[in-house]
Amino acid sequence: MNIYPKQLLPSAWDVRERLREKGQFWTPSWVAKAMVAYVAEETDTIFDPATGRGAFLKALFDIRKSDVKYFGIDIDSNVLTDPIYKHSIATVENRDFITNPPQRKFKAIVANPPYIRHHRINNETKILLKQIATKAIGKPLDGRAGYHIYFLIQALNWLEQEGKLAFIMPADTCEGIFAQDLWAWISKKYCIEATITFSENATPFPNIDTNAIVFLIKNSLPNKTLHWVKVTQANSDALYEYIASKFTLQKRDAFNVSCREIEEALVTGLSRYPQVMKCSKYSLKDFADVMRGIATGSNSFFFLTSQQVEELNIPREFLKRAIGRTADATGDILTIQNLEDLDKKMRPTFLLSINEFDLLPTQISDYLQVGIKMDLPNQPLIGQRKPWYKMEKRQVPAILFAYLGRRNARFILNQTQAVPLTAFLCLYPHISDPGYIRNLWLALNHQDTLANLQLVGKSYGSGAIKVEPSGLRELPIPEHVVALYNLESIKCPHTTYTEPQPLPLNLDSDFSPNNQIPALHSFNLLNTSVSTH
Repeated sequence: MNIYPKQLLPSAWDVRERLREKGQFWTPSWVAKAMVAYVAEETDTIFDPATGRGAFLKALFDIRKSDVKYFGIDIDSNVLTDPIYKHSIATVENRDFITNPPQRKFKAIVANPPYIRHHRINNETKILLKQIATKAIGKPLDGRAGYHIYFLIQALNWLEQEGKLAFIMPADTCEGIFAQDLWAWISKKYCIEATITFSENATPFPNIDTNAIVFLIKNSLPNKTLHWVKVTQANSDALYEYIASKFTLQKRDAFNVSCREIEEALVTGLSRYPQVMKCSKYSLKDFADVMRGIATGSNSFFFLTSQQVEELNIPREFLKRAIGRTADATGDILTIQNLEDLDKKMRPTFLLSINEFDLLPTQISDYLQVGIKMDLPNQPLIGQRKPWYKMEKRQVPAILFAYLGRRNARFILNQTQAVPLTAFLCLYPHISDPGYIRNLWLALNHQDTLANLQLVGKSYGSGAIKVEPSGLRELPIPEHVVALYNLESIKCPHTTYTEPQPLPLNLDSDFSPNNQIPALHSFNLLNTSVSTH
């Protein structure tokens, strides 16, 4: 009898949103079974600090460990009424692992911690989480660390000497801006025995925008190497058999294993493929500066359609053309015609930009009253501005980067005077010569350059990658690509950006990174506008 059915995710937004608030996404049985196999050796009790619907208790039944007890806690009393917890080996309590943990340590800990992103955590809880990290690591983590990160820290602190821990976490655990501090602490204090990653077709959480990774950690002296597993087939017992064999099983049809140096794995990222050598001596920061797009704080108020602009009678000096969604930039080049087509589809393309104006016309003042009624001045981001309606400034970027979306990440040549919102990153080439910009754009869209995005980005479900500005600056550009597009001779690591001239609209038909024969352009460095330090 299947006493732990597969979790069916609700299609209704409000129901799924409640799951996100609690971080409740259940572990599939084939993964739970492998995780329990790791911790169940040489222990009489397995502790689960986030029991959910009992995935790990059922896994304990499946591997026939009748002599091992199960102790679990959860903040949601509703899930603890599940019939599975009536079994004699199970003891469960309704308590919070962060604020009210058990008064003892454990030899075995297994969990799928609540995946709650930082912006859903209240300020009081954030203060407590900061204290937990500071006490363990010696300093607070970056504020963008989610609730699950502190669950891991707390659990490691509750692990007995020689005890084992198995946690399934999102890949941001080793890709986020906080990851370096977190894993420097873990790798010095604990033994990272194995990490288990999953290919796109073997993901434990289909249709969820997260890329899972399992950490198998022992509270013992650190090793210099770890087992790095890439699962390629879901719903298989192969992973369980491999873990149960203590990493000795030779038959590996459903996964691949690499022995990785800890030092390399932490530098590259535990969720990423091993990097056996430095990809290139060049990175994007050698050729361009990177900034995020404009954060309005309320696109519905500040980002307007042409019809709204006309109806509100907003003067053009208070507007900037803008692009808001990656879906609105369908190609690799953004043109004026694209913006006009968006206007016809009633998509917003005008950004309300009020900055250097002391006296505001009546129509602007009237519209700002609408924002006040919407309580915008008290919203987190907007409330930090003085005055609240002051908009961030960006120079028009020559190249845009669409960093997260269902379509493959790509670099977009900007042939308009439009500025991007936060769905894009802004690239400002060090040299404003049109030929240089064209060749850099082609080099960035080269398949070998795009393949390196996985080295600097955060991986999500369905193969999507999100790259922060700091990560994109480090994007390796292969040396043969730099040579192909004649960029080596103009490497300028110490430059400041000056506004590029608008690019001509009548580009040749071969001007596309997808063509087999690249459109190379020559340029005169003497005519470029560069400021060096």
